[in-house]
Amino acid sequence: MELEGIRLLATAFTITIGIIAPAIAIGKIGTNASEAIGRNPEAAPKVQTAMILAIAFAEALGIYALVIALIIKFT
Repeated sequence: MELEGIRLLATAFTITIGIIAPAIAIGKIGTNASEAIGRNPEAAPKVQTAMILAIAFAEALGIYALVIALIIKFT
């Protein structure tokens, strides 16, 4: 296998894993936050703030994976 083929496979693998993991994490965060708000509606502002912060951190992991995939592809 040529170097370019290995580079493309590494890029595809990096972006695939780097997007699937944050997507699962965001789904779990949203599910658990919805359950928490359903059980205690008075705590909704606190839960929502923590949920948005956690989603931002999970999304950052996807962005880091994209950057790494681009570095692998173009170097």
